[in-house]
Amino acid sequence: MADTKKSRDEQARDEENRQRERELEEARERTDEAEPPRDERGEANETRNDQDESPDSPRECHRRNCDEPAAFVVLERYQEDTGHGAVEAEALLCRAHTDEESPTNLDGVYEDYVFRVEPLSEIANADAS
Repeated sequence: MADTKKSRDEQARDEENRQRERELEEARERTDEAEPPRDERGEANETRNDQDESPDSPRECHRRNCDEPAAFVVLERYQEDTGHGAVEAEALLCRAHTDEESPTNLDGVYEDYVFRVEPLSEIANADAS
């Protein structure tokens, strides 16, 4: 295929379609999974604020089916798809899952874009001071 604007647009459209298909397939695979357990307030565990937990409490990896202790916090701040504000995603991950982590929203990069991985011990020390 010749390198023209039309061919680049077509390749981009094809890639977007493939990405949508992958996301749909992943969503279909997740339909068999059980919902996360609810806590005593009736909220899913994932919706708890970090403020609800003391910094000394044990934290587990955010990834499904991983019971390893969290060792790092991964933060990514990017522009919302609609362009109407920033989105901040934060996850506590074990060492193995942190190795697999990389920026996922590079299409939402803007002036204040952040992708940061920090050890939890440093964050606890910063909070204490």
